[in-house]
Amino acid sequence: MSSSPKSPLAAHASSNIKGVVNVPGDKSTSHRALMLGAFAEGETTIDGLLESEDVHATAMAMAALGAHVEREQSGRWRVQGCGARRFKSPVQEIDFGNAGTGVRLCIGLAASSDITARFTGDASLSKRPMGRVITPLERMGARFSADEGGTLPLTLYGAAHGTPITYELPMPSAQVKSAVLLAGLNVSGETTVLEPVPTRDHTERMLEAFGADLEISESKGARRITLKGPAQLKGQHVNVPADPSSAGFPIVAALITEGSELKLPGVMMNPTRAGLIHVLRDMGGDITLNNERVESGEQVADLVVRSSKLKGITVPPDVAPSMID
Repeated sequence: MSSSPKSPLAAHASSNIKGVVNVPGDKSTSHRALMLGAFAEGETTIDGLLESEDVHATAMAMAALGAHVEREQSGRWRVQGCGARRFKSPVQEIDFGNAGTGVRLCIGLAASSDITARFTGDASLSKRPMGRVITPLERMGARFSADEGGTLPLTLYGAAHGTPITYELPMPSAQVKSAVLLAGLNVSGETTVLEPVPTRDHTERMLEAFGADLEISESKGARRITLKGPAQLKGQHVNVPADPSSAGFPIVAALITEGSELKLPGVMMNPTRAGLIHVLRDMGGDITLNNERVESGEQVADLVVRSSKLKGITVPPDVAPSMID
């Protein structure tokens, strides 16, 4: 049986690109909004949640731990938090699929609750190391049973009375930092993380937005983040900002196509994430930031992008991490 020849694929230049682009929500913020909403007292409403498989896995995990999570027809999500009663042991294992951020943060969030929970993932996630979060969380009183090498599947035996610690990150990792801070939410005393190299600060920003008692300072050249627990978080309304990495594609398309003008509302401008936008402006890109504001702790702006004559520049190495998803 012969197959018919494939039609050639051709690309044609657009005359211009104009309009409004609603960029999908930021994944990092989406994970954290669901988790803190599940931990908090009262209801959290979330608009703009990124509805990817990774984020859906986190939503299902929060429901398995006892929070009420639902999506309205309008696209708004509602999370009724566990509050003072905290989490319960899930009836079944929690499958995080391929969500590395989701599972590491959730393990931290659940580590200081008196529960037992088994975490699994797909074949790819099951190869990724969990030891980097297991090590500090064991110091806080949690116990773990994991596959050889500290990988999934993993069973968590949470600490009924967790111990606050001071933990210096052996390597830069926003996930490990976040796991320790989230575990500290349900621990009496001060939980401190020392960062010799600053990492993305989405967790700190959202913790403060939910009412956590957080202190950030410098100590001997390291960034010092201290959380005072136990925390009494209150449900919030969260507008998930547009993902700056996803925004990069329409931004560049508009910049290099003559006669173009695009508007991109609500794009995250967190300094640790918006490096691409700043570099494109340095290259001569006509990108205007309007209505700059702070929402749920994150810096946000509405962008207007117009076609431009770009020039080559040298990008400093220390800027690269803020350009990469």
